Amino acid sequence: MSAVAVTQSKCLDFEVAARCPETRARAATLHLPRGSVQTPVFMPVGTQGAVKAASPRTLEELGARMVLSNTYHLYLRPGHERVAALGGLHRFMGWQRPLLTDSGGYQVFSLGENARVDDDGVTFVSHVDGSPHRFTPEHSMAVQEALGADIAMVFDECLSYPATREVTRRSMERSVAWAARSKAAHTRGDQALFGIVQGGFEADLRVTSAEAMTALGFDGYAVGGLSVGEGRPLMLDMLDAVEPHLPEDAPRYLMGVGLPIDLVEAVARGFDMFDCVMPTRHARTGALFCGWGRIHIKNARFADDPGPVAPGCACYTCQNFSRAYLRHLFMAGEILGHELNTIHNLHHYLDLMARMRAAIAEGTFGAFHREALGQHHEENTHA
Repeated sequence: MSAVAVTQSKCLDFEVAARCPETRARAATLHLPRGSVQTPVFMPVGTQGAVKAASPRTLEELGARMVLSNTYHLYLRPGHERVAALGGLHRFMGWQRPLLTDSGGYQVFSLGENARVDDDGVTFVSHVDGSPHRFTPEHSMAVQEALGADIAMVFDECLSYPATREVTRRSMERSVAWAARSKAAHTRGDQALFGIVQGGFEADLRVTSAEAMTALGFDGYAVGGLSVGEGRPLMLDMLDAVEPHLPEDAPRYLMGVGLPIDLVEAVARGFDMFDCVMPTRHARTGALFCGWGRIHIKNARFADDPGPVAPGCACYTCQNFSRAYLRHLFMAGEILGHELNTIHNLHHYLDLMARMRAAIAEGTFGAFHREALGQHHEENTHA
């Protein structure tokens, strides 16, 4: 299929180059001021302006082309005004490729009893020093504009699971109102703004939210509030409900998801952008991705294992170090172990995205999808 380019704003173009005839998967290019990003894309998470145990040079070498940072954390420490005074987040963290900042909504949700939500915004207590703070849609926009990422996210409310239908309805309506306020407050012309679909696990509320976001008009559309304990089948049901109501000519971002098989399933449903702390967090706990499963490098059975983490893996870690050595580093508490584990896990995710992009372009993604589901099922059956 010939490429179709649609200009969303003066700071974002989205060009679809190929589609899978068997699924809703698509390969595209996201053009941003600081570079182009091939989708489907996985964004490593640099919560506090750094991807844990991975330097910007390492990320470049691994093929990462876009990184996510966290509004809430950078607001608290070192402060968005300080980052702006030092030249913005790109310069501050030494990453000159595209950046996305989330709105802080999920982090506020994770504070539990230390946050109080009302229709105007959220009052919360800092997890750093216990000081009181207030986030509104307008404040979230001001913080994100000061940080200067290429893509900002509207301020939204993320619900815990499970939640009653009435609580979910009120929360969805609040997030729609906050999205409108976020758009009105967003003034930075070189920064794209994405809306976020909420609605918990009520399919009709998800559709209502998606239609409201589309009516407001954003540069891209995200789906939030999933992967919060609901299980994969319910998550996929929500994606199936929402996807037909999102614009075809704009990027779609599934926030905070997930395992490699989750990414394959979401790509098959027409989603383009992903982020998750899983590869880096698992690396620090010694859980290394291998095929469609994981190994735990601290297990005694790896003490004398001369093989790589994943046979055939082209990452620096697998090409140069054994499972036995990685287990030694982990048991000894050596920082190098965190770095090598992180390199492997990020390579695993980024290579998966590259293989999916190639399969879509070559017209073989349908077979790729079926094979992935079969191998994932078999590996988990025999785990």
